[in-house]
Amino acid sequence: MQSIDSKESMKTDSNQPTLATFYSGWATYQRMLIKMIRPLSPDQLAIPVSSPRWTVGRTLQHIAANRVWWFQLWMGEGSSELSPLTRWDPSEANEPPIIDTDGLVAGLADSWDMVANALAKWLPSDLAHEFAPPKVLSEEEQNAFGTTSRQWIIWHVFEHEIHHGGEISLAFGKYGLPGIYGNF
Repeated sequence: MQSIDSKESMKTDSNQPTLATFYSGWATYQRMLIKMIRPLSPDQLAIPVSSPRWTVGRTLQHIAANRVWWFQLWMGEGSSELSPLTRWDPSEANEPPIIDTDGLVAGLADSWDMVANALAKWLPSDLAHEFAPPKVLSEEEQNAFGTTSRQWIIWHVFEHEIHHGGEISLAFGKYGLPGIYGNF
């Protein structure tokens, strides 16, 4: 897993801070997320989060898929090898595959590497860059999303993960399992 905590990865050749400087807490959150899910059994991955369809496993799949959807599809980041992760999303029309714990850890780690690498190269001045909706979206979706800034995309993906991590933690609390911040 890429670390954006080192001082070297937070500066460019011109000694300007990269976005990794401002989003270093996200790397911590990623480590905590992986630590929380690594020991999970199939039964624990099947714990419902917000509905029987949205289980812990499906919610984690959604987090990985969302990263790739925004960072790769919208902003062109990461390897094309990550593209299949977008099919993990349970919010899509097709039923996604059920991914085991090892697969979830790998998908979250790989999608995080994409995010961390992007944050380590972008400067604050890059936040204003705007992206037109991807052509693969329907015309209705393109109109609904409109042009979107890098700043909004980064924030949205981050707050999205915090939201779903909280949902998982609440679900785990019902079963006496530690959430993303441990047993509180």
